[in-house]
Amino acid sequence: MRKIITTTFVTLDGVLQGPGGKEEDTSNGFKYGGWQFAWDEKDTIADEQMNKMMADHGDLLLGRRTYDIWAGFWPQHKDVPIWGETFDKAVKYVVSKTLKNPTWEKTVVINKNVAEEIKKLKQTDGPDLWVWGSGNLIQTLLKHNLIDRMHIWTYPLTIGTGKKLFAEGTQPERFTVVDTKITSTGVVFATYEPSKPLKKG
Repeated sequence: MRKIITTTFVTLDGVLQGPGGKEEDTSNGFKYGGWQFAWDEKDTIADEQMNKMMADHGDLLLGRRTYDIWAGFWPQHKDVPIWGETFDKAVKYVVSKTLKNPTWEKTVVINKNVAEEIKKLKQTDGPDLWVWGSGNLIQTLLKHNLIDRMHIWTYPLTIGTGKKLFAEGTQPERFTVVDTKITSTGVVFATYEPSKPLKKG
């Protein structure tokens, strides 16, 4: 059985919107795009954690917005160490009702019955499925208890507005902490696995 593994960069107040660039996601008037790169100090621990994750990387499972951003960049940057080759050889599963004729090699479009199709995909043979960004897709995965592991990088800053990681798809759930690290710049890296539903009091 293939696992679904999410990797998410969030603020202290849980915002995941637009960490990578000013124009990455400006929906709902979001004006703080690129907040992660404002934290662009050299950090050996962060580099080690990222390299460790990339060494175990499998295929990609992405929402449409994240897919479009990556499809516009990574095919032209296959030579980027660690990242480029990994993403190039991965199968890219993208959830979209409107994407036609994708040009990024090894792309498979999931365009209907999303939860059921992902459940079927998990049952197939193959590498684990890695989700980056894709906030809307994560809500679907949370709602249907499809996530097996969550890597969450929490940055010591607040925004006060923007899309949240644990939003409308969130279910009452207990999690097991698998790993934690605090980087020299104050970023908290933590890995969680769902353990069992949270009982009512």
